[in-house]
This record gives sequence, structure tokens and C-alpha cells, in this order.
Amino acid sequence: MSSLFVSLPIEPATSATEWAYALSADGRTPAEQGRTPAALLPLPRGPGAEIVAVVPVQALAWHRIELPKGIAPGTPRLRAALEGLLEDHLLDDTEAVHLAVEPGARGGDRAWVAICDRDWLRNALQLLEGAGRGANRIVPEFAPEGAPTLTVLGDPEQPLAVASSADGVLALPLTPATLPLLPALPDDAPVFAEPAAAAAAEQVLQRQASLQQAPQRWLQSSRTRWDLAQFEFASSPRARALKKLAGGWAEILKAPAWRPARWAALLVVLVNLAGLNAWAWRERANLADKRDAVRQTLQETFPTVKVVVDAPVQMEREVAALRQQTGVPSARDLDALLVGLASALPPGRTPAALEYGGGELRARGLGLSPDEARTVAAQLRPLGYVGTATGDVLAVVAEDVR
Repeated sequence: MSSLFVSLPIEPATSATEWAYALSADGRTPAEQGRTPAALLPLPRGPGAEIVAVVPVQALAWHRIELPKGIAPGTPRLRAALEGLLEDHLLDDTEAVHLAVEPGARGGDRAWVAICDRDWLRNALQLLEGAGRGANRIVPEFAPEGAPTLTVLGDPEQPLAVASSADGVLALPLTPATLPLLPALPDDAPVFAEPAAAAAAEQVLQRQASLQQAPQRWLQSSRTRWDLAQFEFASSPRARALKKLAGGWAEILKAPAWRPARWAALLVVLVNLAGLNAWAWRERANLADKRDAVRQTLQETFPTVKVVVDAPVQMEREVAALRQQTGVPSARDLDALLVGLASALPPGRTPAALEYGGGELRARGLGLSPDEARTVAAQLRPLGYVGTATGDVLAVVAEDVR
């Protein structure tokens, strides 16, 4: 899945701003990186391509609150509830900040809320949109989730230490004076540093740090559950669902981790196609055998038939002609229908009128109750007839006609 990761500048962006970016073909390894104006940012290509805006750690503040019961993400009252809970904790007016709630939070839960300047974020996203690089997602550079990690970034003169874990995100200048303010890390907790700040990190922390460039960190950030595109910055539910669906399919179709599953799915499809073809061939062969048997029966029974076009129709025609020649009545004939009706009617019931046409006998004026009509129909069935009562009319027809 081709993705473009754009780090939003901390200072208010303008048309002359150069944006730090990383382009990745699979969403895991940066293939291209650099800084360029928004209009020259490379575009991701292919199925599921997306543009991810990364909000720097310096631009975000984090607060943990208890959501009121009955309030959930997506409800119209959520923004007002958050403003009421955070009003005393914010330096700026609540109208001037953008808020984003922890994914999956429910009413009554303690949840993290990300806070940034609303105008700053709107301006940056509008500039990207105007350059044809509209963001599909907005993710934080660091989020309060996962195991404890310490990352040192920035230049050697003023390095910034960022401690992140499920307990929060804390960014402080990396100096011996501020070191006690950082949360204690387990001995096995990973420590990362950008190449420019690696020496300063090892000197202050007195432990070795693994090198990690900013583009690698952005790609890692994109795999967070967080999406800061909420409230006024949120896309429609349909667009989000289609975006997730496209991204998921692209991941399945291209990611190396899914290669065994793709081969297994292809094998299943091929086996099923082979099975369906074999079954269809067998059914065609059985159908052809049945046609041959019907054709042979017709020609053996009626040797005068030389050309078989529609065996059932031709056989029915020959049987009808033979019956006429021999005088044998058909179950559709009037006299046969009268005999069947007479044998099924209750004693003493005589129709007031009879109509016959198209192999159907209609008897009027029998005065049958619903129970009697069902009894007559049940007695006609073993004789090969179907009786249907409609009002005061009983219609009798041979089953083969029906």
C-alpha cells in the first residue's frame, strides 16, 4: 500500500513552507524522503494509496478525563462535554482548540484526549488540500499507548526527550536537570535517538540508544489506533469505512506477511474451479444420457417417429393420437372428470351447473363447507385429480394438466 507521510510544520504553514515527508511503497519502509513545497510533494500510487498527516509531538497536549456516562464518540453532545471537563485545564479558550478522543472510549471510561491549536491544524490541512495532497488520516507523532519508550529527537544543541507509554506522553528538553522529571523506564525499555541527537542522548542518559530517523518514526506512528480527524475535521462515516476497506484490501493484496494467505486463497479458488468444472461435466453427461434414454424410448415405442426434436412433446402427441384411435379415455376427458367428481362428492350433493373446457371441470352450486371442500380435494388426489374450491365453485383438473 503506497503511502505519503507528511509531518505538519510546527510554525504556521504558508505557501512557501517546505514540508518534511516520506514516501513508502508498503507503509513500513521509507523509500523516499526529503523536504519540499506542498505542490511538489510526491503522490502515492496504486490501490489503497493514502496520505497521512503526522502531528508533531510539540503541537499536541494530552489530558486524561473520565467521560460522562451516556456520552460516546460520534454523539453530538461529546464536544460540549469535553469542553466542560477540560475548561479549567486549558490555557486557551475551548473554541480555539481541536479535541480528539481516544479510539474505542465509552461513557464512564477514563480516556485520553489530544489537544492542539484548531487554526494551526486547519491552515496546514487546507494548504495540503489546495495542493492536491489532502490527508486521509491525521495521526499523532507519539500517542499514549504501548510499552514504555524513550525517544530523543532534534538537534544536538537542544535535543528533546519524549517518553511515551499507555500512561501518557511527556516531552521535555534533554538535560541533566530535567532528567529526573522523566518517568522511570524499565531496564529493557527501548531507547531511540535521531542520528543528530544520538551522542547527546547517550551522554545524558548514560545508556546506548538505537538510531531511528524521523521518517521511520512517522511510519510507525501511522500504525496507531488514533485518528485525530474528529469533529469538524472528520470525514463522513461512509468515506471512513471505504477508506478502511480499501486500505485493508490493499494490505492483503500487497503486504509480504499476507503472501501465504494469498497463495492459499488462490489454491482454494483453483481447486473449487476444478471441482465445479468436473461437477458440471458430470451433470452434462447425466443430462445427455437422460435425453438419449427418452429419445430411445420414444423411437422404440413409436417407430413411426423418425426425427426427434422434443421427445416429451412428441411422445404426448403420439399417446393422444393412439388414445383417439383406440377409444381409450384420457384423465382430462369430461367423462373421466365426472367419474372422479362423483366418487369424491358427499352423498346427496349434486351440482346445479357444470362447465367443461380445456381439460377443467367446474361444478357450481354444491354448497360445500370449507371442511367438506378439503375432504373432497383429499379424495380426488389419489385418483390423480386436483380439486380447488373458490366460493360456490369446485374446479377439478387432472394433475398432469396442473
